[in-house]
Amino acid sequence: MIVSKRILDFYLNSSIHVALSCYALVRITFHVFHIQYDEPMALFVFFGTIVGYNFVKYDALVRVKKNPIGIQLKIIAVLSFISLILVGYYFFHLKRITQIVSVGIFAITALYTLPFFPNRKNARNWAGVKIYIVALCWVGATLVLPLINAEIPFTTDFFIKCIQRFILVFVLILVFEILDLANDDPHLQTVPQTIGVKKTKLLGFLLLVPFWFLEVFITTFNYHDAVINLIMVVMLMLFIAFANPNRSKYYTSFWVESVPIFWWLMVVFL
Repeated sequence: MIVSKRILDFYLNSSIHVALSCYALVRITFHVFHIQYDEPMALFVFFGTIVGYNFVKYDALVRVKKNPIGIQLKIIAVLSFISLILVGYYFFHLKRITQIVSVGIFAITALYTLPFFPNRKNARNWAGVKIYIVALCWVGATLVLPLINAEIPFTTDFFIKCIQRFILVFVLILVFEILDLANDDPHLQTVPQTIGVKKTKLLGFLLLVPFWFLEVFITTFNYHDAVINLIMVVMLMLFIAFANPNRSKYYTSFWVESVPIFWWLMVVFL
């Protein structure tokens, strides 16, 4: 049991799980826009997520706080370095415009982590903006990049899917913010800190309504995907309903972040 827990903790702490969620969203993008599987694109996002998330999570721990580096953190550092090499490898297999846009997304991630402006904290600590930056990065990496690389034109369907994807990630982060309410610095002004847990849950429920109904307006609408999306909406509503600051970290870091993976698996097997 202890060994299993350590393996699970490493899997989560090394950002492999969240990277798999991003990979799943890329595969869903391929499915929705009928894009043939693009391995360099999908794996670029997968390994890029590992690098980006580990950079965000451990930069302050190592660079600023200068804490002693434990064995697990050393292994995560090696994994991140290998992932960085693979990101570079797949980067050069992408089209030039995709490379340019991906650099822009990386710049936003760097802005989120590092204090570029004098006398200002990094964007991660700017009051009220964290949730929007993260959601925009996910939309860019899992939806915009695959379409650009496949040279798919930006039609109405694209913009609808961007809104849906933004709402999905926004709602997922709301659950995280509810669980982190007791630990988040009050100056961050997260949604639960600003409007309270009950209103945050209500906001999550309300956002999922347009998320599902927007599906009706895409030109490739089909009942199969609509039903799967409805199942995912119900799943998310349950996660929101049972979220509270006393929940285990695994509630969000494993189960909630598994929602895109479950979505992709339903698309594949149902």
